[in-house]
Amino acid sequence: MKARRSDRLIDMTRYLLERPHTLVPLTFFADRYDSAKSSISEDLTILKRTFQDRGTGLLETIPGAAGGTRFLPYMLKEEASVVIADLATQMATADRYLPGGYVYMSDLLGDPAVLRQIGRIFATQYLNQRVDAVMTIATKGVPIAQSVASLLNVPFVIVRHDTEITEGSTVNVNYVSGSSTRIEKMSLSKRSLKPGANVLIVDDYMRGGGTISGMISMVQEFDANLVGIGVVAESSDHPNRKIGEYTSLLRVDANDDTVTAVPGNYFEQIYQ
Repeated sequence: MKARRSDRLIDMTRYLLERPHTLVPLTFFADRYDSAKSSISEDLTILKRTFQDRGTGLLETIPGAAGGTRFLPYMLKEEASVVIADLATQMATADRYLPGGYVYMSDLLGDPAVLRQIGRIFATQYLNQRVDAVMTIATKGVPIAQSVASLLNVPFVIVRHDTEITEGSTVNVNYVSGSSTRIEKMSLSKRSLKPGANVLIVDDYMRGGGTISGMISMVQEFDANLVGIGVVAESSDHPNRKIGEYTSLLRVDANDDTVTAVPGNYFEQIYQ
């Protein structure tokens, strides 16, 4: 049955938002709505303008027989500033302080709305870079990786501290914990990554960077490529950080039973 334009626009919007970074041929929409390609092109022009005006993302059009349209989600600088400032406000409360200079973040990282915003922010940074997989370590980084991966439309892989039988054969890496300076082990299934894959590492909180350093070694063990590193928050006062270039949304100072938080280096990294 031939669809009305209003119906087409609603359904096309839903379809594209659920499949970011996926090339959809115009013929698919033409067949789906029993409409001419010229009508579909006009619809896509409307969606492209609306997405850009609202800061939702970019709707790319690729010409040619093998072409189509592709939705690339992003977040404008103005909106990212508001989101990060709000996260800083929520983080800077005394009841978040944990012994040892740690910070309680589980409530924020369990909030779907917060996770969507974090995912959009990191997806914006890698809008024009090829990412084949998002890597994190169990357990706090898992919801972050899932959010980022869903917006980049790539798999996410979970590095674990303990080997699980359900993972099959694994690659194991020893690393020095940045906070305790102990030798620790992490493992990842051999089926998780292919050689040459471009990997983005994400995590919730970074102090010395030992865990992330271990994940970097894991990427190298798979002969994969490190695209970048993103953390929601970093400790502001760790003297022996093992990581060079990375992106943080927040810089947190947790000591003397107090927590302060300010924006991290995200804007320096993405708008430099």
